[in-house]
Amino acid sequence: MVEIKISYEGQLRCSAEHGPSRDTLITDAPVDNHGRGKAFSPTDLVATALGACMLTIMGIVAQRDALQLDGTRVKVLKHMSTDTPRRISRIEVELKVPLPEDHPDRPKLETAAMACPVKQSLHPEIDLAIHFHWIG
Repeated sequence: MVEIKISYEGQLRCSAEHGPSRDTLITDAPVDNHGRGKAFSPTDLVATALGACMLTIMGIVAQRDALQLDGTRVKVLKHMSTDTPRRISRIEVELKVPLPEDHPDRPKLETAAMACPVKQSLHPEIDLAIHFHWIG
């Protein structure tokens, strides 16, 4: 269990503190939802969590099997619904892995990424478009 404490700071801004590390982050409502858009929105964090989780799980496999993934990059695009209720309707994830396309560990790295806990926790109605680019 991890405790996260969140405080409303006013003007649609929240401050969150991660209990174990005491690290903090700020969220802001996006401009298209009455906010200032000066920080990640809560839904931005969901999309960010997906990309970071996929990369972290790949990293666990790489560390275990002595593979080099340094320089791997992930780009995430989050789309919100245009109807109500307001929700994330689509997340696009593009992973650029600095290993050759025919690398023998490619299948297990892709399988690991697709099994990340955040992906497994997302509502099935969210359209996920996940693409791996092997650029080594």
